[in-house]
Amino acid sequence: MNLENAVKDVIAQKMNDGTVEKLIVEQLENGIEKALSSLFGSYGDATKLIEDQIKSVMVPFLENYDYSQYITKLDSVLVEVLQNTTAEHSALLENFKGLMEQSKDKEIKASALFDIWKDYVAANVETDGLEVNYDDDISYDHVEVTFEFEEDESRSWSVFSHALMIFECEHDENMNFSVPVSRYKNDPENTWKIEYKRSPDLKSLKYLSNFEIQLMNLTQNGAILNMDLSFHEMEEVLPDAEPEASFS
Repeated sequence: MNLENAVKDVIAQKMNDGTVEKLIVEQLENGIEKALSSLFGSYGDATKLIEDQIKSVMVPFLENYDYSQYITKLDSVLVEVLQNTTAEHSALLENFKGLMEQSKDKEIKASALFDIWKDYVAANVETDGLEVNYDDDISYDHVEVTFEFEEDESRSWSVFSHALMIFECEHDENMNFSVPVSRYKNDPENTWKIEYKRSPDLKSLKYLSNFEIQLMNLTQNGAILNMDLSFHEMEEVLPDAEPEASFS
């Protein structure tokens, strides 16, 4: 038997016992699977078509959905966590909660911001070194605080004007704040906007003061600053802390 006849016999045998048919079916299945994988893969035509259809339905829905109910739920969860957490983490969670709450203030007067800062000073100022008054009730001496507004005119070419609101406490420099503000030079209403930008990462979040949280919320909300104070104001603040009586 020559080679040609041997090949013919093998092919005939495989055709008769179904081997060729089985191989054809396997390759056809493999071909279909590869085609479907390609069609529905990351860059496949079918995948792209499905993505476009999902986007056309989901994106408008997500844009128009009212998420306020989830903010309310988040607030209640945070309150519960705050009530059950240790004092070590309560400041961090309080500040996180404060940053999540959307400020409703669209405009704030500089005098109101000065008052908020003075309340912060009263609650947090260092009392070491302060004299004690015994005139009426026992209390610490007032601390002197100042507000200054310094406009930066060094960049005449810029379309923006920049300035600083400076809050200073003579007795305790840890109370001091420098708050950047800016405005369009051609703005006919001469309105300023607060630009207090600080990255609230987890390492520093618990160290942010409530005054800083308010400044960050006002910045995020694009609140307009009404400059109703003069360029320099000076007042006195009575510390909230009460000294122990000593009659020695």
